[in-house]
Amino acid sequence: MIRLFHVSDVHFGREDRAAVAWFEETVHAEKPDAVIMTGDLTMRAKKDEFDAGLAWLQRLGVPVTVEVGNHDLPLFNPLRRFFRPYHRYHKVERLVEKPLDLPGVVIVPLVTTARFQFRLDWSKGYVGTRNLEQTLALVEAAPKDALVFIACHHPLIEGDTQATSETRHGKQAFAALAAAGADAVMTGHVHDAFDIVHETGGHRMRMIGAGTLSERTRALPPSFNEVRIADGTFDVVLRNFGPQPDVVLPREQTSA
Repeated sequence: MIRLFHVSDVHFGREDRAAVAWFEETVHAEKPDAVIMTGDLTMRAKKDEFDAGLAWLQRLGVPVTVEVGNHDLPLFNPLRRFFRPYHRYHKVERLVEKPLDLPGVVIVPLVTTARFQFRLDWSKGYVGTRNLEQTLALVEAAPKDALVFIACHHPLIEGDTQATSETRHGKQAFAALAAAGADAVMTGHVHDAFDIVHETGGHRMRMIGAGTLSERTRALPPSFNEVRIADGTFDVVLRNFGPQPDVVLPREQTSA
């Protein structure tokens, strides 16, 4: 069995320190095959926040891939946002948007953050044509007998959560990825966990959201997802920090 730990929205600077330490201890104790971090490592993309977050990732000691969230792009420094947005990721540059090839499963990145958008709220998601084409090429190149998971920060389609992603071109991207043969999209941003089977254009694909390890919780306590893969199928277990028991996330059903 392959086990993936899917974590998101740690927000160093507003992290829940006990939950962050619990996740690190759990990784060391259980040694998952990989950790997928789907963005918002920091709260305000500050140097000390990146230093703390990147040191934490380096201590995990297992394969890691990291997506960039909207909070990881400088908000109040427009020059750095436009020309050097990933500058403070340099210590783990090799982990950023890194595809992972594991036995029976391939993790493919998709960028859903944007340096600029023609709307007031730049925290929302955006899928550009070029980024989608790059992701689709990686999906097409994946072994035909492997599960293909897309890792991105923003949900491509809205789930039943308190927060929203309002990802522009998200539905089109979801449909294209499903048609290309992807099996799931792993996301963060909304700080609550979900597992939705969405049907579009005759293709079915799951949209999986991880919660948060920050103080900025919404409906659920701090948590991460454990994805258990065996015999070409997978389940998603919600791992809660605190007294609530771990549970297999129920699969919701929607269609376009």
